[in-house]
Amino acid sequence: LYKEMSERLAGLQGKDGYWHASLLDPGSYPSPETSATGFIVYGLAYGINQGYLPADKYLPVVKKGWEALTRAVETDGKLGWVQPVGADPKKVTRDMTELYGTGAFLMAACEVYKLIK
Repeated sequence: LYKEMSERLAGLQGKDGYWHASLLDPGSYPSPETSATGFIVYGLAYGINQGYLPADKYLPVVKKGWEALTRAVETDGKLGWVQPVGADPKKVTRDMTELYGTGAFLMAACEVYKLIK
């Protein structure tokens, strides 16, 4: 199931490197969304690091997602474009943040670091 989900998620990554608030209709929420992107980058990078996913297929997806995440960090260190807690997707802006978004970013950073080590 993990491998199936990883393959599907990799195919849903936006051209900008982010996964958007609506995975199946990114045009309805075109803004970046960093909490989902962080969790997905973490999950895919973890899979590569553990040998569950082939690096040749998933490393470009992880790299593109990581680069997108780093573009969302302000000069003061705040991570923007984080979806608020709720029952449905919301439009997000660069100044929106939540603690879990930062957590997802840091989890992704740990796995990306292991990839380049």
